[in-house]
Amino acid sequence: MSRRYTYPEAAAELRVEESWLRRHIKRLPHSKKGRVVTFSDADLERIDAIHHHEPTTGPLAAVPAPSGGAHPLASLRPLPRRGAVQRVG
Repeated sequence: MSRRYTYPEAAAELRVEESWLRRHIKRLPHSKKGRVVTFSDADLERIDAIHHHEPTTGPLAAVPAPSGGAHPLASLRPLPRRGAVQRVG
């Protein structure tokens, strides 16, 4: 059976404040038996993965920035106003 971590132990493992864990508990994987909340090793790994970010630009980027200077969202257009009749033409 894997080890179970309490709030203070999990916070120390993740290097975050205990209050951060408590504030975000609804969005984090955990186990709850009655009022007792615990975290497994797998839960801590998933929390770390959820909040892991890779750089998108620069020398450490996994995927290079698009060439040609075009912004990746340049082709997007705003939606029509609500209630406006959209003409197909």
